[in-house]
Amino acid sequence: MNVALHSSATGMQAQQLNLDTIANNLANVNTSGFKRTKIDFQDLLYQQSRQAGADGGAGNLVPAGVQVGAGSRVVSTAKIFSQGTLTQTDERLDLAIQGDGFYEIQRPDGTSAYTRDGSFKVNATGQVVTNDGLPVLSGFGPIPNGATGLMVSQNGDVTISTPSGPTSFKIQLVRFANPTGLESAGGNLYLETAASGTPELGNPGEQGNGKIVQGYLEGSNVNVVSEMVNMIIAQRAYEINSKAVQTSDSMLQEANNLKR
Repeated sequence: MNVALHSSATGMQAQQLNLDTIANNLANVNTSGFKRTKIDFQDLLYQQSRQAGADGGAGNLVPAGVQVGAGSRVVSTAKIFSQGTLTQTDERLDLAIQGDGFYEIQRPDGTSAYTRDGSFKVNATGQVVTNDGLPVLSGFGPIPNGATGLMVSQNGDVTISTPSGPTSFKIQLVRFANPTGLESAGGNLYLETAASGTPELGNPGEQGNGKIVQGYLEGSNVNVVSEMVNMIIAQRAYEINSKAVQTSDSMLQEANNLKR
């Protein structure tokens, strides 16, 4: 009976984490470049009182054993890097990535982070920065004061029109062997880990890198309907596990009342 209580408790805990993940997905449904999180579960160790294939006597083998599980646990929360919908904004520094790749961002401590959010701005010195004021690397050059035009091609070629003549530079994207292994750092940023592999710099539209689309932003890849369905399933699973706790407790009470 204690096994049932423990199994149900772990099930409730797992479904609570499931609901937390779903809630975070829904909260970021309008976050540019956001990637939904998928939660994965595993069953826990089993108590085995009789092993399958054991000797049943007279040379006979037991066809099936006796095993009782101990519940479930969350084993991973993986980001799903499927393409989000591109929304037209007509802003010259809104640069969506269509396909694989990330922009490289410099953090305040000098280390690099990576983002799919292409909503960029220009600071007082002409440097291209994120909405939090972090410098955008990836080959971005300064935007001169008084620039009259800025064109970005799908392969990353940037042409800036100025009164003194055009200037240009080339944007590059970063890819990872296992983007699911990236660490979410908040602020639409991801960090390199041992699981993600090292960043691979490349030109947009080449060797599997995505293309850059100027004047567009990539929206979240969260499907509201699917998340709502998952939320209902998580709620029902939590209720069933709580009902198992109540049932187990009632059976324990019945057992305690046998002596009366």
